[in-house]
Amino acid sequence: MIIRKQFKFENAHIVRGCSTIKCRSSIHGHSYKVELLFESNFLDNGQMVYDFGLMKQNMKALIDSFDHSIALWSGDNKEYIADMKQHSNRWVELPVSPSCEQFSRVIFIMIDKLLKLTSSVNGEKEVHLHSVIVHETETGYAQAFMDDAFSYEMGVINLHEIIFSDEIKDGWGDTQLWDKIIDDVSFINPKDV
Repeated sequence: MIIRKQFKFENAHIVRGCSTIKCRSSIHGHSYKVELLFESNFLDNGQMVYDFGLMKQNMKALIDSFDHSIALWSGDNKEYIADMKQHSNRWVELPVSPSCEQFSRVIFIMIDKLLKLTSSVNGEKEVHLHSVIVHETETGYAQAFMDDAFSYEMGVINLHEIIFSDEIKDGWGDTQLWDKIIDDVSFINPKDV
């Protein structure tokens, strides 16, 4: 069975090297919709694959990190990156260009790692991230699966190279959330949400 949870965020970026002149040469924004699709052949004690309420914690915090922020590619012009960081409190630096396709891969890797580090206490069993869909517009989206997320040909995404601004980290319930994920610290889902 597959279940799907949708999140939203507003984000600005430049996609260097793309065909559209406006997109590759000007900061612009989108109203993104992100769909996380989870799969399992089992149901928990509440007869659910994975309680949607559990997704409102760390998963939501990670996706909300992109809300009202600017996504920067570490391979972009260094002066541009420095200027954006100087003039925006909310930014995320990525090791890949912030295209819709790369957003779906980045979010897949982040959520997949968090899910693997999380122990469940309500009978959840063999829950896996099936795919991540990122809608950049009403008519355009990208969907990343496991093979896409870890594809060398699409660009290596090293979690250590994803950097969140202090303003973003301060907004998390746990300001050390990303450090804990990087350091493979275990999380335990609460029994009562």
